[in-house]
Amino acid sequence: MNTEETMLKFEKSLNVEYYTLKKFDFISGETLRDLVVEYLTIGKPVKNEKGEITNGIVFFHGSGGSCTSIRRLHEIIGDKRVLGTEQYFIISITALGSPNSHSPSNSNLRAKFPSYTIEDMVNFQKKFLNEKFSINHLKGLIGSSMGGFEALTWGVLYPNDMDLIISLVSSYKYAGHKYAIGKIVNTIVESDPEYKDGSYNLALKSIGLANQVAYPISLSLKHYRNLSNEEIDNDLNELMLDFEMYDGNDVIMRNNALFCYNIENELDRIVAKTLIVAINQDQYFPPDLDAVPMSGMIKNSKLVRYDSDFGHLGTGEISEIEDEVREFLSQK
Repeated sequence: MNTEETMLKFEKSLNVEYYTLKKFDFISGETLRDLVVEYLTIGKPVKNEKGEITNGIVFFHGSGGSCTSIRRLHEIIGDKRVLGTEQYFIISITALGSPNSHSPSNSNLRAKFPSYTIEDMVNFQKKFLNEKFSINHLKGLIGSSMGGFEALTWGVLYPNDMDLIISLVSSYKYAGHKYAIGKIVNTIVESDPEYKDGSYNLALKSIGLANQVAYPISLSLKHYRNLSNEEIDNDLNELMLDFEMYDGNDVIMRNNALFCYNIENELDRIVAKTLIVAINQDQYFPPDLDAVPMSGMIKNSKLVRYDSDFGHLGTGEISEIEDEVREFLSQK
């Protein structure tokens, strides 16, 4: 069975659930009620004499993902594996602004959905964990790409609320070519005649074009060079046709949240031990521009790099550094 097949089998075993937050206050001052949270859990909670869960680890997905994106780590999750299901209680949450958690599309508020930030996303998940599981302190946080923004922001805002942080293919700010790509995506969607300032009624075909924008940097340069032009055409066509899965307002508002992300001058607030994982072929967050400088700004941090022809999407091969992750988790 190949990696894709085992990943699919793992995903099918996941049990997605939903919870409703009665109220949530945004940083902007706006308030919404009855907010949906999509989540799943893996493993069993361990509780202390006070009834508090002590082995909780939260997973944060990347942009465009959901709680089921944890499938990318399937090779290190399970009985007697690095993220042992007998040892850890893993909670994967679909972020604020992403379907099918509370979002412009899921709430039917569309363009009237409150503007939100990475801090709002963190507080949304923090409130959920407290209400649903009475969790105030976590064993750890694991965030991939955009999810790394959340994990690191949590470490900055609430430094004593976790023992460890694992940042996967992520960074301390959203800048440079990443910012340019996000702006181009928003312009494509907003320029669609059917967008109508966010009041559209049908799925926007322009999302297909927006999907294509990040394609050339999602994987490694070597990967693309090994593809025939026909194969690249097929990939691009699939992305163009894959527009009904994504909502324009969801995309634009999530990008707007990313544009404001920059905790470069706050990383010294993180006190939890931190593992920074980078992929050498990652074009989205090149290690020398993101992971390496970040490792020098976070106390008690360790940097691990590995190779993957899948580039930014190479977290599915995290078993390449299985020993390093195990060693990190075992440290007191």
